[in-house]
Amino acid sequence: MRIIGITIPDNKQLWVGLTTVYGIGYTRARSILKTVGVAENKKPTDLTTDEENSIRQEAEKFALEGTLKREVSQNIKRLKDVQSYRGSRHARNLPVRGQRTKTNSRTRRGNKRTTMGSGRVKVSKT
Repeated sequence: MRIIGITIPDNKQLWVGLTTVYGIGYTRARSILKTVGVAENKKPTDLTTDEENSIRQEAEKFALEGTLKREVSQNIKRLKDVQSYRGSRHARNLPVRGQRTKTNSRTRRGNKRTTMGSGRVKVSKT
């Protein structure tokens, strides 16, 4: 089964498989299946063509994949253009939503830790 050019894995339950599409999470996948009237625990191989088409039509009502990615990047570009605080955080690749940066932003800034407590640089002798 394919939705917007993305192949849904056949070996997973349908509600989990739908989350491979960018823009569909667990909640949206379950709501799509509920409105269509298909059981969540069905596998994509067990679907009829009518069920596939109805799921595809329901999913295409939302902004997904390329459209959603384009919209998000345009929003970030707009924040940078108006020189907002959030835009400057995006530009510097720092956490945007008020998280502390001294210790907890390792995934955003890279996994580097150069200082040890009192400002001394740790030197490893190997």
